Amino acid sequence: MTDLKLAVFDVDGTLIDSRQVIHRAMERAFTRAGLGAIGYDRVRTIVGLELSEALGRLAPEDYTHDRLMMLCAYYKEAFVEQRAQPGFEEPLYAGARETVERLADEGWLLGVATGKARRGLDIVFGHHGLHRYFQTLQTVDHGVGKPHPRMVLDAMAETGARPEETVVIGDTSFDMEMARSAGTRALGVSWGFHTAEEIAAGGAHEIHDSYDSLNLALAEFAPASEGRVSP
Repeated sequence: MTDLKLAVFDVDGTLIDSRQVIHRAMERAFTRAGLGAIGYDRVRTIVGLELSEALGRLAPEDYTHDRLMMLCAYYKEAFVEQRAQPGFEEPLYAGARETVERLADEGWLLGVATGKARRGLDIVFGHHGLHRYFQTLQTVDHGVGKPHPRMVLDAMAETGARPEETVVIGDTSFDMEMARSAGTRALGVSWGFHTAEEIAAGGAHEIHDSYDSLNLALAEFAPASEGRVSP
C-alpha cells in the first residue's frame, strides 16, 4: 500500500494575512463593550483559539459569562462590518496559493484546522477559490478547538492518513501543541501571529521564514514506515 501524505494547514496567519482585520475587529468589539482600546500585541497571542476562549483570555478577570457572550457578538458584528466595506481584503500570503496547488498536483491530501467557524472559513476560501484543493475542513463548530488534537485527529480519520503521514503547518504555539498531541510533524511558520520563540515553545519540529523554505521541507517529507514521528 502506498503511503499517503496529509498536510493540515492553519488559516489565519498561515495561509491568510488577517492580522490587521482581526485586530481592527477586536478593537471595535472592546470599544463597544466599554473596555477601551486593545493593542495588537495582546490580540495576537490568542489568535487560533475558539472565539469565546480567546476573548475570555483578553477580557477582565471578573467578566461574567453574559458579558463575554456579548463581547463575542460585538466581535462577529465588527467582522461583518469590515467585510461589507469597499476594498476589504484578507490576502493570501505570498507563495500560499502556489504551495497549495503544487501539493495538490503532487497527490498530497490537504486539510484545514482553524479556530474559525465554518461560515467564516467558507467566506474566505470562497473568495480565494481554495475549496477545491482541500479534502477535509476542520473548524470549531463540531468540537473542541486548539490546542486540543481533535481537529487533526478528525482530519486523519476523514482522509485515512496516519500520524506519521501527516504534517501540521501553523503560525502559533497552539498549532504546534495540537500537532504534537496528535503525533504528527509540527511545522511552524514565522510570518503570522506568534513569534518564532513562542512557536518553538509550542513544540515545533521546524520553523520556516518563507513558503520557499517550507516547500523544501515538504518536498523532503517521507512518512515513517511505522510508529509516530520522533520528538
